[in-house]
Amino acid sequence: MSSRNIQVVGPDASAAARPTMTDVARAAHVSLKTVSRVVNAEAGVRPDTAERVRHAIEELGFRRNDVARALRAGQVSRTLGLVIEDIANPFYSGIMRGVEQVAREHGLLVIAGSSDESGERERELVMAFCDRRVDGLVVVPASDDHAYLLPEMRRGLKVVFLDRPPHGIDADAVLVDNVGGAEAAVEHLVQEGHRRIAMIGDTPTLFTAAQRLDGYRRALERHGIPFDEALVRLGQHDSDAAERATADMLALADPPSAIFTGNNRNTIGALRALASRPRVALVGFDDFELAELLPVPVSVVAASPLELGRQAAALLADRLADDDEPPRTVVLPSTLVPRGSGEVRP
Repeated sequence: MSSRNIQVVGPDASAAARPTMTDVARAAHVSLKTVSRVVNAEAGVRPDTAERVRHAIEELGFRRNDVARALRAGQVSRTLGLVIEDIANPFYSGIMRGVEQVAREHGLLVIAGSSDESGERERELVMAFCDRRVDGLVVVPASDDHAYLLPEMRRGLKVVFLDRPPHGIDADAVLVDNVGGAEAAVEHLVQEGHRRIAMIGDTPTLFTAAQRLDGYRRALERHGIPFDEALVRLGQHDSDAAERATADMLALADPPSAIFTGNNRNTIGALRALASRPRVALVGFDDFELAELLPVPVSVVAASPLELGRQAAALLADRLADDDEPPRTVVLPSTLVPRGSGEVRP
């Protein structure tokens, strides 16, 4: 990645393109003071007048510039917005750490929020960050349509998507080799002699979950192992759901002898269900803390969340430095880390 100095896009760079309170006052046929009172939720405005002002705000797409006062005080933004799924998940906290490291190298501050896998919450966070005139965004997508970002991007906002590609727009993205990683996990289990290999995965509409399912199926097909829907449980978004799904499969008349789990939460849930079944092999996608210190260390497919964050932030830094090349996608490798749990033989 380039090490050029960042030319920060100023928070007021697109002011001329944005509707102002004066525009709202003109459209609603009220005074500027009345608009200010409505925007700041102050008393003293008749309900029908306030409604007319709010309608004008919506029609014009006006948003209050929360940074304007700071600019008048001589301050600048020099901030990046980071939208991740869940900051409590070690995978995403690792991403945040990587973004922070690169941001600090360029004198930028990171502000972050969790979307909780909600497209609506993602949009709320993105718009809140735009209101504060962040210089750029790194987004782990939850929404299935990112066209809402196009007006901001036309005004100069730089956006890099992380872990999953955007929907409905062309933009930079930093991804993991999900298909290859899942293939490597299943290949490892096959080489250990397993034929009844189950998969526990996240919501199938997620890009990462769908790709990991694809890798799982490809590995089975390559070895002539029929795909068995009874051995696949998708939609397991947390460890409790993954534990129940694993227990259900272990209760089958012909249970699996090995399990591939699609993310760290799925792996933790499966480990709970397997506590009394030590002869079932397991390989998980995503490393997790203390995985190597368990009685049977957990074999994983690992990609560095720190490096994911660093790559995304570096790509964003390039864009802020006036890199106007077409959008590009960076795919980071995933690596099988055998530790013991995948080497359990049937």
